[in-house]
Amino acid sequence: MGKYHALAVEIVKNVGGKENILGLVHCITRLRFTLKDEGKAKDDVLKAMEGVVTVMKSGGQYQVVIGNHVPEVFEDVIALTDLQEGESVQEEKKPGKLLDRAVDIISGIFQPILGIMAACGMLKGINTLLVTMGLYSAECGGSLIISAAGDALFTFLPLFLGYTAAKKFGLKPMLGLAIGAAMCYPGIQAGTLSAGMEPMYSLLEGTMFASPVYIDFFGIPVISVDYTGTVIPVILAVWFASRCEKFFNKLIPDLVKFFFVPMLTLLVTLPVSVIFLGPAATFGSALISEFTLAIRSFSPLLAGGIVGLTWQILVIFGMHWGFIPVYINNIMTLGYDNVMMPFFACTFATSAVVMAIFFKTKDKALREMAIPNFISGIFGVTEPAIYGMLLPLKKPFIISCIAGGIGGAFYGHFNFRKFIPGGMGIFELPNMMNPDGSSGNMIVAFAGIAISMAAGFVLTMLFYKDKTAAVPQQASDEAPEKTGTASKETAAASGTAPADAKAQLVLASPLKGTVIQLSDVKDEAFSSGALGKGAAIEPEEGVLYAPADGTISALFPTGHAIGLTTESGLELLMHVGMDTVQLDGKGFRAFVEAGETVKTGQKLLEFDMKLIRDAGYSLVTPVLVTNSDDFEQVETAGADTVQAGDVLLRVR
Repeated sequence: MGKYHALAVEIVKNVGGKENILGLVHCITRLRFTLKDEGKAKDDVLKAMEGVVTVMKSGGQYQVVIGNHVPEVFEDVIALTDLQEGESVQEEKKPGKLLDRAVDIISGIFQPILGIMAACGMLKGINTLLVTMGLYSAECGGSLIISAAGDALFTFLPLFLGYTAAKKFGLKPMLGLAIGAAMCYPGIQAGTLSAGMEPMYSLLEGTMFASPVYIDFFGIPVISVDYTGTVIPVILAVWFASRCEKFFNKLIPDLVKFFFVPMLTLLVTLPVSVIFLGPAATFGSALISEFTLAIRSFSPLLAGGIVGLTWQILVIFGMHWGFIPVYINNIMTLGYDNVMMPFFACTFATSAVVMAIFFKTKDKALREMAIPNFISGIFGVTEPAIYGMLLPLKKPFIISCIAGGIGGAFYGHFNFRKFIPGGMGIFELPNMMNPDGSSGNMIVAFAGIAISMAAGFVLTMLFYKDKTAAVPQQASDEAPEKTGTASKETAAASGTAPADAKAQLVLASPLKGTVIQLSDVKDEAFSSGALGKGAAIEPEEGVLYAPADGTISALFPTGHAIGLTTESGLELLMHVGMDTVQLDGKGFRAFVEAGETVKTGQKLLEFDMKLIRDAGYSLVTPVLVTNSDDFEQVETAGADTVQAGDVLLRVR
């Protein structure tokens, strides 16, 4: 039993019992129930319960406000229900822009497996490296077992994507897993069929899509495809299955839904997928490969330069996700990728720019950030450097793009390739070894790293001019106090002000916008002050910055709420919008992680204001001191409007 088991029992009892609960999720402060009948819930009893702040009803959800320890309460409540963690009934949301939706879908499907994909790719690459070095043979048991660990994900990729796509499209995850497994079934793979029988006939003869037919589905020809290791077919299949499941859920009586809905969904989805969707997706993959190769064949140097020049810009807007299927598709269909790989130069160009700033700047804060950002960049994670240093300084970001373009052009010209997916930064190198053991591609890899880093370092040393307090909204004691920037007062909240300033802690505004009194917020949990004292802001720009130096104490998975503990002990909560947890992360992009140390003015979050408004949600953002009871007074600075970095709250 968990710490909050007794509270969980009372909550479940007073929302009408587990049989009244259709769904349950939680945000950073509250349990969000979907109930069959809200009339069965005892509002007054729940509100009076120790451990419950209040009860609210909004957006079709029955919300029990708990506070900062809601994750622990959620675990104990979910254990008392028949639900799986995170399972909920969600309303249809209004669609956003087509490009935004496409990127959101791709990132939602691939992001959960990127970590394990990188790990498996590293295993495959290291195994190849050690075999090539002669430390053991490829046929020995150790090599085979390591190969199994590295190859499993890529061989059975449709299973993993079936699961993640199902969660993204609202299909039961186990159904998505079953669809992915069926698409890996040996009996329908082209390689298995061609090894055991002669084709009955061929379709599309004389075209690049000519396909032998070995089996039919009750007279309908089935084009033979190898689905293991593929990406697009299973995603289309799961999307189609999600529509089928919704249809059958409406059609089938409740008494037999448990098994009839998944049975009929599978029965319809699999034939449609192997007869139509799978072949169409495979042909589409072939076209993508041909198209990308055609672009590259026009001028490998130019194509590589464009990829290297623009990659970090794509990362900023989240559009790089759209190219991940192209990269994986090329490796799976061609055995390598040489179209997207010039982006490898950007990792090292960025790291070199950061190192040059370290040597050139006199700003203590910049120097402190440079070393960890350099190390992170070498290991393939450049976002901290991009968002924490290069973008705020502007010119270094431009230099890093140019250096990435120079390295990318080199890689494009010399046909730089990657043969195994996965890995990041220097850990990608083993995956770039030629399968035949030759060293040509590795020589190109190291030469490109040297060129990219030299270009980034030299250009930064030549053209970057250091400025005092160069990073916007990261103030030093000498920084003048002015509108839109952090001041000595703001520094007090981060623990960097002189001793006489610390009697009053001051928090910078994390947003640009109109200040609203907390009591005017149309959400009782916030307006009552039950979650803490503070203010709210109606934002004018979709960027949230750190209001003080501190540590990210909480980052909700959907990205709509962030907790920050400052160096002086203030515990802050910034909650973007009202009920925006129901967007399930759509329109939000976090640039930090829980446990990460941040500086005043550092970008924490971007959010799509239009998408949120179009979905029907308020953008009013409370900024709360959740441990305000530990202080004598929390008051607003008095301004009606603020720039990001202006003084918002004073705490005594």
